[in-house]
Amino acid sequence: MITILNDNFSQLNTFLHGKNFSKIFILVDENTHEYCLPVLLGNMETDLGFEILEIEAGEEMKNIQTANQLWEILTEMQADRKALVINLGGGVITDMGGFVASTYKRGIQFINIPTTLLSMCDASIGGKTGIDLMHYKNMVGTFAFPEQIFIFPKFLETLPFKELRSGFAEMLKHGLIADKNHWDQLIQIRKLEVETVIPHIQTSMNIKQLVVDQDFHEQNIRKTLNFGHTIGHAVESLCLQQENPILHGEAVAMGMITEAHLAYLENLISEEDAKTIVENIQRYYPYLDISDFKDEDITALLLNDKKNTDSKINFSLLSGIGSCTYDHQCSQENILESLAFYRKLNDAK
Repeated sequence: MITILNDNFSQLNTFLHGKNFSKIFILVDENTHEYCLPVLLGNMETDLGFEILEIEAGEEMKNIQTANQLWEILTEMQADRKALVINLGGGVITDMGGFVASTYKRGIQFINIPTTLLSMCDASIGGKTGIDLMHYKNMVGTFAFPEQIFIFPKFLETLPFKELRSGFAEMLKHGLIADKNHWDQLIQIRKLEVETVIPHIQTSMNIKQLVVDQDFHEQNIRKTLNFGHTIGHAVESLCLQQENPILHGEAVAMGMITEAHLAYLENLISEEDAKTIVENIQRYYPYLDISDFKDEDITALLLNDKKNTDSKINFSLLSGIGSCTYDHQCSQENILESLAFYRKLNDAK
């Protein structure tokens, strides 16, 4: 399902020639339209007609209004059930494009060509599609596998540093929940650059794919991929609500620090392991100011998390570096203490 593209995209062209598609629709945002689409079109060999669908860049575009516009365009362009959607972009594009394709006419085929580190290692893999509802992250979506995922690592050269760092958070998470050796190798990277990250992408992708293969519909082990995301998503949602969006990886980094401390408070990991995790994540990510958010603002969003059951907050928490539990319910006291711990990190500088 995951293919690393060579420079002439021959694997993609073989895929296109081997299928009986009626038409191709390529979904991009303004950034991938400028930096990545020319590369794709310059190497894509097909006699099929194709159309470019462009949306504005940014998480704030991942909503039902944008989805509706795309459904209308597909309808006006007479897309049928044999049409193919190519999602060329980061997590917003692969989430949005997959959602639109998997619901249009009850589902048409799509492939992902991720262009950011975040989407290569995480968002494009696993068959989760979705949009945000109001300021709630990924509240509406489907489980739908892409026909194929094609990775072209050179697209990372088009990224600003903050986007590269954002995706690195998910790689760190994969090591923490499932592969201590991967974590140990990642924290040896002293300077985040495309060249230093590329050798580790395949391992990170494989970790996520292995977890997904065991539990596609997230009934058990796939929940471990949510480590750092329960609190991280709440903070990301509050930033969206304030119309001051942050990058997903920044929120996840904050969430992993906070939830690592929470795992220590819940006696799941040692104080030494928690300290190691916090200090290493802090090396890569600046402090995220959450002083404007009250505890009750954050906990209100935690209570709306998709993983919850019976109005109880279900956390995915580490049980060691390289292992993770799920459906763990924490005391309110420890949740608030973990938030207080994070806030104090800024004072300690």
